[in-house]
Amino acid sequence: MLTDTTRSPYAKVHALDGMKVKWTGGLWKERFDTCANSTVPQLKHMFDSKDISHVVENFKICAGDAQGDFDGTVFGDGDFYKWMESAIYTAYQTDNQLLKDEIEKYIDLIGRAQQPDGYLSTKQIIGERSGNGVSRMGDINDFEVYNFGHMFTAACVHKRITGKDSFLAIAARTADYLEHLYEEAERTGEVQTAVCPSHYMGLVEMYRTTGEERYLKLAKQAIALRDSVKNGLDDNQDKIPLKQHEKILGHAVRANYLYAGVADLCLEEKDPDYINVLHKVWRSLVDKKLYITGGCGALYNGASPYGYFFDHQLVHQAYGYEYQLPNITAYNETCASLGGVFWAYRMFQLEPKAEYFDILERMMLNTNLAALSLDGKRFFYENMLRRAKKLDYKLIWPLTRSEYILSYCCPPNLARTIAQSSEYAYLTSDNSVWTGMYGASEAQVKLENGGEFTLVQSTDYPFDGAIRFTAKNVKVNAPVHLRLRVPGWAACGHIKGAGTDRELTAADAGTYLDILVEDLQNMDVQLNLDMKIRYTVANNMVEETVGQAAIERGPLVYCCESADTHASTLDDIYLDLNAEFVPVEFEIEGRKMTALETEEYTIDRSEFDRNALYQPLKYHGMSKKHVRLIPYYAWDNRDYGEMRIWFPIAYTV
Repeated sequence: MLTDTTRSPYAKVHALDGMKVKWTGGLWKERFDTCANSTVPQLKHMFDSKDISHVVENFKICAGDAQGDFDGTVFGDGDFYKWMESAIYTAYQTDNQLLKDEIEKYIDLIGRAQQPDGYLSTKQIIGERSGNGVSRMGDINDFEVYNFGHMFTAACVHKRITGKDSFLAIAARTADYLEHLYEEAERTGEVQTAVCPSHYMGLVEMYRTTGEERYLKLAKQAIALRDSVKNGLDDNQDKIPLKQHEKILGHAVRANYLYAGVADLCLEEKDPDYINVLHKVWRSLVDKKLYITGGCGALYNGASPYGYFFDHQLVHQAYGYEYQLPNITAYNETCASLGGVFWAYRMFQLEPKAEYFDILERMMLNTNLAALSLDGKRFFYENMLRRAKKLDYKLIWPLTRSEYILSYCCPPNLARTIAQSSEYAYLTSDNSVWTGMYGASEAQVKLENGGEFTLVQSTDYPFDGAIRFTAKNVKVNAPVHLRLRVPGWAACGHIKGAGTDRELTAADAGTYLDILVEDLQNMDVQLNLDMKIRYTVANNMVEETVGQAAIERGPLVYCCESADTHASTLDDIYLDLNAEFVPVEFEIEGRKMTALETEEYTIDRSEFDRNALYQPLKYHGMSKKHVRLIPYYAWDNRDYGEMRIWFPIAYTV
């Protein structure tokens, strides 16, 4: 389990054991298989390579297996632990004995690299030995505690799946070191921010895995110490005390990790003030700062607070001001959207509302899947919503996916999340099964009333809204409440089975429907969600999309690439609100998906100077051209060209 909340007093729902839920077909099965067969081996090669990442080499130097200096990124240790999670999950889901054995060898190496006092961060260990001036906890941007946090989480996953203590024992020694560090910080009042606080989630999971109260106390202490940071920054969300937070600000990854960790604490200890903060910042994100794709963090760089230069700070990878959602320069770091998934998942366990899974699914199916090439080997660090043929300015990241980038935090984070994606399919409470992300799957379920069975979901979602639930291998036949999520976009549909037969209405959208299944042996519940094409418009305060619309179908955002139209540029396409869309099966890189084909207006740009800043308006009419739209997640897998999600609307009487 990613979050073992089975004994968490304030969790209203609990995750199923991840090894007991498997995708059996469709998009998620294909993405899991690609992750296991392509992405995980690709990342292993990158981490093993001395000349590419130098990550494993750093551990070898610390363990005395090699000689040399530290190289690579300061957060490489944490990135490797994230890869370890993906490797553990895929190895045991697919019964890959070779990978299982290699995982144990890596754990042995990590253990031998660890210092006697539990400290484990390769840059500092190598620096102390070489006397190059690098020391422990000297620079918050060395990400030491971030590395610890991802180790804690990976070690818990390893223990739950394998039953072995080897990795958890290493994590426990590092937690001991952190405990002494925080005791000293409380004593002296000298507190540093731990950027990208993965350790909040990690420590709470250590508590859940071991049952030792000291880990929960340590997580609570770590969060409380934030308020003692001197000269804090909005970039790290520590400028003001945590319980005074009302807006989502600063570095998007750090923010989402922070609030996910606070939500984890709230699942274990009652704190109405923290719950209030979580609600406020969640609404700030969802209502005013979230991209249509589920992307988080609009800006490469920004200022906080915006518009008041007498007292502002530079922030990066940042949530901008309200409704500041540019498309070409959209940052949307992959790790930020992944952090959004972790946060939404924990919020759902606090209060099972459909909105949390609506947002989680939007993030997963759009931004997160778009960050990975269809062959599973190339990655986006940032996720733009529009790509132009060329830009007159430089951006730090390339405009197409790369096999390796210096900041390699996103690929292993993405790999572990896709490897673990079946955990987001179901949760349970009492005698209820709650649906999360839909997809063809089988789940072994055991409920409090003794009901024990395999729940089978048959569907081609997200391309088709027909979802059928049956049961097999019924060991104990007992009544089950099947709680079905009706997504917020589902304005109509139908549900049938277990004594229910009715149409879905707009009032059902964004809710859970409780279907009582009294006989598991004959269970047959069919949920049909009408996947009509939707034109989506943004708030008029989102300046870059005024007069434009995006196309959505079901949970998927669609886009257009240069390869899918004969227009000379995507800038010439205008949406015909009366156009008919034909869903068609389409393949890219051998992967099947549903594309949308239609005819859209193209404007006659005769005498138009595309390089002029301003010029007289000249209009020579419009004609129709064939246009194909593909799911946003599948873009940038063909020849380089333009891409757009938002298009101007051609309003006609």
